[in-house]
Amino acid sequence: MFEFSSDILLLLVFAAFLAGFVDSIAGGGGLITIPALLLAGAPPVHALGTNKLQGMFGAASATWTYARHGHVKLGAQMLPALLAFAGSIAGALTATVLPGRIFGAVLPVLLVAIAFYFLLKPGLDDIDRAERMRPALFGVTVPPLIGFYDGLFGPGTGSFYMLAFVALAGFGVLRATAHTKLLNFASNVGGLVLFAFAGAVFWKTGLAMGAAQFAGAQVGARVAMKGGARVIKPVLVIVCLALAVKLVSDPAHPLRVWLGV
Repeated sequence: MFEFSSDILLLLVFAAFLAGFVDSIAGGGGLITIPALLLAGAPPVHALGTNKLQGMFGAASATWTYARHGHVKLGAQMLPALLAFAGSIAGALTATVLPGRIFGAVLPVLLVAIAFYFLLKPGLDDIDRAERMRPALFGVTVPPLIGFYDGLFGPGTGSFYMLAFVALAGFGVLRATAHTKLLNFASNVGGLVLFAFAGAVFWKTGLAMGAAQFAGAQVGARVAMKGGARVIKPVLVIVCLALAVKLVSDPAHPLRVWLGV
């Protein structure tokens, strides 16, 4: 059975703590943990599966913290969470026949657009605005669609949830962050189910990283609640741009192939 040495495992645990901190504020923790797992020697599919396991703990930790302070009502969000869970499973199943690179081609452009939306749009703060979509319609459409994307491909899921909650549901930035973590948790669990059935999860490593994710998310959620939009917006912009750069830096990325660079 594949196992990491103790020194490599410690580095992975540290990476998971940092990822939990960043992810609880603005998403994008996979920017840290997936490359760390790959550099440590994990096969790509096991890196994705183990990342779902450890990321689940960070999302649960942040959700619990936000809920305790009244930023998300868990009972009212159970149906959207279940739909995100189901969407993630459907997306993971679809990934077995539809290459995720199709989505990877346009993802950097979408992430840059999200970054500039949060950077340049005036009036984005922690105050709720007028909703552009009724809560019932939002709950049965947006979570399963983004959950499907999370199971199929994954990078940038938190950013898409944030954009939807702010632009469509009219949430303030802090409240949007809190609700994003719950749906991230649900879609992580859905993806994990499929990876577990495929035997593509390093359980001991994932649980150790999950404990560190839980702790990092506790710290990050508290920083987000204390600073609100003033902290969340710049971190979100940086994460979106960093993820876009990371994706395009791959020489085999479709955009680079099409542009011949």
